[in-house]
Amino acid sequence: MVPSCHWLFQKASIRMVSNIMSTQQHSIQFNSKSFSFGRHETFALRFGWLTKGFQGLTINPDIFLDEDATVHLGVGKNMVSSIRYWMLATKIAEIKGSHIEASEIGHLIFSETGWDPYLEDEATIWLLHWLLASNSQHATAVYWFFNHFHKSEFSSDEMFGGMKEFVGERLEGKKVADSSLKHDCNILTRLYVPSQGDKRTPVEDALDSPLSTLGLMNKSELSNRYVSKPDGRWDIPLGVIGYAIGELFEASDQSSVAIEAIVHGTESMPGLGSTFRITEECLVSKIEELITWVPGVFELRESAGIYLLYQLEEMLPIEFLNMHYKAYEMEIAA
Repeated sequence: MVPSCHWLFQKASIRMVSNIMSTQQHSIQFNSKSFSFGRHETFALRFGWLTKGFQGLTINPDIFLDEDATVHLGVGKNMVSSIRYWMLATKIAEIKGSHIEASEIGHLIFSETGWDPYLEDEATIWLLHWLLASNSQHATAVYWFFNHFHKSEFSSDEMFGGMKEFVGERLEGKKVADSSLKHDCNILTRLYVPSQGDKRTPVEDALDSPLSTLGLMNKSELSNRYVSKPDGRWDIPLGVIGYAIGELFEASDQSSVAIEAIVHGTESMPGLGSTFRITEECLVSKIEELITWVPGVFELRESAGIYLLYQLEEMLPIEFLNMHYKAYEMEIAA
């Protein structure tokens, strides 16, 4: 069968990614000198914003500096800045000099021939969550919450206290205004908690973020608290798991990574168990499925009571996603 133009484009894009990987700094590693709080203009990410921002950016590279950006994007002035921020936070765009450009992963997802420009596949939302929660540089609060805040039930005050403690301990004496931290705590709940349909809530605040569909944080039914705990999340696609593990291997630059590090992360690296709020049992099962799905790439071994995942053959993280979306496209076409 002759490949479609869509998949020829994807393969060409993946080769282009391969050519630049060696010159890119691994952005999933925590850097205490590079962080960001309160840049979202108090707006949570909304459905359509990344698509709208990407399309605008590819038509006009200076769209976010354009005086007519509000007209072209169809949003208010502060929302223009917020869209720009969320594109950086989800790694759909990256800073180049004095402006931003669509990233490789941005092109692969959101271009006209991209994998899923309108977020129709839930895998894309899981992927965006990983890209956001592993981005300590531009989404420090989200990175902190999923990788360093381990209370399964908490109040807004406890979340604020934990974030403030993290800033004091990990950001080398840098000070962040309490107001910025409180805004980020509020944004975290609006990103991940489905709206309750309260009539007193302003319409704009009740618009759910795409990330709220993942069930990673919920309002407690018994009190004014929040719940975010590990669960058996069997529906996370293998392509997304493979992409995240592939990024861990690239960032560690090692041929093996301890399962404990993959699950819980380290001081400088995100963990899949923490980020996806997935139980260790479920995650290990997903890794075993991944080993079967891509034969010859990974292998689980046990040494002195420590379980390690070995990478036997180099495979770009992007290629796991390509496998998923190719299967998804065939499923939709069937």
